Amino acid sequence: MCPRAKLVRQGRDPPLTVHQLNQLLLVCSLVLLVAVAAVRISSRSGLPSLLVYLGIGVLMGQDGVGNIHFDNAELTQVIGYAALVVILAEGGLGTKWKEIRPVLPAATALALAGVAVSVGVTAASAHYLTGLEWRQALIIGAVVSSTDAAAVFSVLRKIPLPARVTGTLEAESGFNDAPVVIMVVAFSAAGPVEHWYVLLGEIALELAIGAAVGLSVGWLGAWTLRHVALPASGLYPIAVMAIAVTAYAAGALAHGSGFLGVYLASMVLGNAKLPHWPATRGFADGLGWIAQIGMFVLLGLLVTPHELGGDVAPALVIGLVLTVIARPLSVVSCLVPFRVPWQEQALMSWAGLRGAVPIILATIPMVNGVDGSRRIFNIVFVLVVVYTLVQGPTLPWLARKLRLGQGPEAADLGIESAPLERLRGHLLSVSIPGGSKMHGVEINELRLPAGAAVTLVVRDGASFVPMPTTALRRGDELLVVATDPVRDATERRLRAVGKGGKLAGWLGAGNGGAEH
Repeated sequence: MCPRAKLVRQGRDPPLTVHQLNQLLLVCSLVLLVAVAAVRISSRSGLPSLLVYLGIGVLMGQDGVGNIHFDNAELTQVIGYAALVVILAEGGLGTKWKEIRPVLPAATALALAGVAVSVGVTAASAHYLTGLEWRQALIIGAVVSSTDAAAVFSVLRKIPLPARVTGTLEAESGFNDAPVVIMVVAFSAAGPVEHWYVLLGEIALELAIGAAVGLSVGWLGAWTLRHVALPASGLYPIAVMAIAVTAYAAGALAHGSGFLGVYLASMVLGNAKLPHWPATRGFADGLGWIAQIGMFVLLGLLVTPHELGGDVAPALVIGLVLTVIARPLSVVSCLVPFRVPWQEQALMSWAGLRGAVPIILATIPMVNGVDGSRRIFNIVFVLVVVYTLVQGPTLPWLARKLRLGQGPEAADLGIESAPLERLRGHLLSVSIPGGSKMHGVEINELRLPAGAAVTLVVRDGASFVPMPTTALRRGDELLVVATDPVRDATERRLRAVGKGGKLAGWLGAGNGGAEH
């Protein structure tokens, strides 16, 4: 008997053939191309791209033109977890420590105490206003209390908000997935939920383990990449993402929070000034887009639109309570002790964006066979779609009304470092963007530390060795050589001049110790 026939007789699906693989690759590539085009459309219209991806999945599903029947909640959960790991890694790599360090206590309070307040208020409204059982109400309260990292990262980085607001919201979205996942799993378990203090103890322990693993893996990985030169620049992005995924897997296997681990490890890596950093950020950004597209399309396939009719009203009621009562209450109760201005509290209350994470978490009770789990999934799906459609496009308008939008700032320099191991030096490739105040500054006015020099300038496609009096222009690319001891000071000085001009050191902007 041939192996293929044996698999069919045993009731298993036959292995994928080359012809089926070709069809699958064609469909996936077309979906990716449509999704990429949709990003352009959504950026112009203000429509969140996640809704476009969900729409693509719904159109491909059994009620759409694709007529694909897909109801594997367990596979969706597994792929969703994997995609969330990539999204958190990309978000952590782009999180600047100097922006979130001042707001870390506030973000932690929102991710822990704020989530608890939101779960309690939302669950009570789901029980008393829509008639759901307490177990179902608690699951929904926990599921929708997590702000979505993908939605927050993609929306907030397009709005020129104060660093304190952006840092708080980004850190909160990176931190709050961990306690929410633990609560959803506990509420969806077969047995009754243990005493609340036992659950709090489990959450604290898992978060502590995840944080310890994430910080350790991130620090060790950053130290290794800075001291061991890889043979090809393309290996650095792969190594960085592999380290981030290692933090997730190690944290999860240690019975800790892998999601917190991957976010913290990625944040350590993102602030470690690794070689070939622009290439790494571009690689991570591309993986993040693929993860978002695949995750949202798959979630769109899982939903059955004709079953949503009876769950629209409960979803709107629960979402309204979550948006105008639970979220603002959690923000105010957590941020008042930190003396955050009311305008920023108002914006952060409205910016509690939900996305794919709540929908993924809604598959947990489906996999565990909780009664009414399909209805929970439908309610969460409708809630996320409707309120993302309302909140996302209105955030820029609200920021302007609250006078929190910042004017255009000088763009930061793009600096890439390539290590010279045997010479104990570094090559810094510096790109001068359009808004940089380095425009017009002469080479000798950069006042670089002793041991650093501008060796080459590329302008309008032509390269030349600059003179001390050569004036730099927007669009120039510089090649700066720096010895290992002054590498960091050189980069700090270049960034200071890019933001403050040639008088940065005398006017109060840091010069990175470049005085000499």
